[in-house]
Amino acid sequence: MKFIVIGGDAAGMSAASRAKRNMPELSVCVYEQTQDVSYSACGMPYNIADAGRQIDDLVVRKASVFREKQDIDLKLGHRVEKIDISNKAIKGKDSSGNAFSDNYDILLIATGASPIIPNLPGFDLPGIFALKSLEDGRKLKQFLRPEIKKAVILGMGYIALEMAESFHNRGISVSMIKHRPQLLPWLSSNLANRVQKELKAHDIQLYDGHPVAGIESTNNQLNVISKDLTLNADIVLTAIGVRPNSQIAKDAQIKTGPSDAILVDSKMATTGKDVFAAGDCASVMHNVSKKQTWIPLALYANRGGWTVADNVCRKNKYIPGVVGTAVFKVFGLQVARTGLNMSEAKKAGFDPVEIVIQSRSRAHAHPGAGKIDVSMVGDVSSGRLLGVQMVGEEGVAHRINAPAIALHGKMSVEEFSLADFAYAPPFSPVWDPLLTAANQLLKKM
Repeated sequence: MKFIVIGGDAAGMSAASRAKRNMPELSVCVYEQTQDVSYSACGMPYNIADAGRQIDDLVVRKASVFREKQDIDLKLGHRVEKIDISNKAIKGKDSSGNAFSDNYDILLIATGASPIIPNLPGFDLPGIFALKSLEDGRKLKQFLRPEIKKAVILGMGYIALEMAESFHNRGISVSMIKHRPQLLPWLSSNLANRVQKELKAHDIQLYDGHPVAGIESTNNQLNVISKDLTLNADIVLTAIGVRPNSQIAKDAQIKTGPSDAILVDSKMATTGKDVFAAGDCASVMHNVSKKQTWIPLALYANRGGWTVADNVCRKNKYIPGVVGTAVFKVFGLQVARTGLNMSEAKKAGFDPVEIVIQSRSRAHAHPGAGKIDVSMVGDVSSGRLLGVQMVGEEGVAHRINAPAIALHGKMSVEEFSLADFAYAPPFSPVWDPLLTAANQLLKKM
């Protein structure tokens, strides 16, 4: 039996490796269009911030390891362009333009996602970058010569904010611009305001509500043009989001779902016979809303690859879905979320209510405590916990895992408020900020 994987990053290599461990006699072949596999894309902003580190430090496992130690047929520089489901075949071209084809018994599409590049004048000029692949990071880091002093970032999402800090740490002034108003519109306004203050405290210039019309180059400088302002830059980063690489599936008449991600079931199977999909190109079931959605995050990509591998090896495994847990760093702040916010909860058909509180990361008499802001959402009709967001200097990144587990367990706000949390003065008040939020939310439900 031959198992072919299209795409050699998180989902693809996780699936290939696990399938080979489960069934050593299985023929496993991976086609990857770039020259890089198995790397920490999430680590790129932090690597770029450190001029002394090599970008290849982010490689988790080299191609030679997959080939020599695991007997995986890994083909780099091979872009698969067509899937022929009726003949169980793939076709494509290598980096030299030579055509190739192959046949599979089972296929995994793990093509990931691509950065959204605006179809506007000037976005093909030198000095304009996106950040998704390791090669993107390699080129961007090489471009950061000492004379690069000003950066403009399009977008204000996770990567944009992490790269704002990265550029700042390299001594580069940063302006951020986006077409919609409000920084982080998915974040509760009180919490978003705190993030905005942190950015301004580090001289990050924010221009929300300014649609970009194009980019021009004059006198070796880039000019980002909006209707009522022009921002000058030596480098421009486009970080307005990503979209799933699902076209190859659509061309094969495989169905797509939310955000045009490849529609998969709980076994990661697509609507194409013997074809799976996993990673940033695939949909996922949200365990709170009970709706298919698209949330391109690293853990789900790896777990999806494992699920595919187990099913390829006839272990009949199901993936449990997600609750949208995420965390990122903005200078001295940790920002985290899990579950649904108010608007998402309303769209999902709940009757939501929200509480926002501010507490401390440590006991009141213990030195070094920081403030933690918590937004918590519950459903009035059922009493169920729906979502939590947090912002603070410390104690946020791992604290968010508690409500994430509660959401997976479908706990009510009252049940969560009675959970047995650990307490010691260096780590938390007696009443943990999450427990305080739950108790206050109960009063409104």
